[in-house]
Amino acid sequence: MSRSRDLLLAIALGTALAVPSLAGERPIGRVPTPEEIARWDIDVRPDGQGLPPGRGTASEGEEIYLARCASCHGEFGEAVGRWPQLVGGQNSLTWDEPIKTVTSYWPYATTVFDYIKRAMPFGDAQSLSDDEIYAITAFLLASDGIISQDFEVNAETLPKIVMPNAQGFIDDPRPDVPAGEPCMTNCVAEVRITGHARAIGVTPDEKSRPATD
Repeated sequence: MSRSRDLLLAIALGTALAVPSLAGERPIGRVPTPEEIARWDIDVRPDGQGLPPGRGTASEGEEIYLARCASCHGEFGEAVGRWPQLVGGQNSLTWDEPIKTVTSYWPYATTVFDYIKRAMPFGDAQSLSDDEIYAITAFLLASDGIISQDFEVNAETLPKIVMPNAQGFIDDPRPDVPAGEPCMTNCVAEVRITGHARAIGVTPDEKSRPATD
């Protein structure tokens, strides 16, 4: 049954790919309009490219945050239940159990605006205005003293804000494998244990495991 299904899928895919040729190279669908592209083109880069016009301060953002965000993230960003903690955790990244929050871990302030605009509030994404997002961003940053309560966050000032962990990331130089043909036999070099799951709470100790029948 599985092989038959795979065969049918392969035939369907091949037919779909062949349609433009059979139809005289006519494209399938149509070119999206600039308005349709604009609705998807809302990402914000670390240097601020993509930030829209608007403004907000922490004082203005507090009321919006309490109304739209606090039910999940707590009144002070401390989190409710299993929802993510947003503030706090300063100087904890060297601990065995670091507290990775927006303000302790994220390297760019612009990412705060970007994520809120695209994905928040949960279940009602993209319902906030740009001014409201700037204000909530300011509130979160001010909650950990990164900016002052009356600092105006906008497209010009937000990229200039330096986050506490801005220097905590390095470039990923992938592919990180040696050049040439990959080794296929007798390739295991000396194994070195560099960490233990128990140290970060992934593997419980024997004594802490619940009793089982």
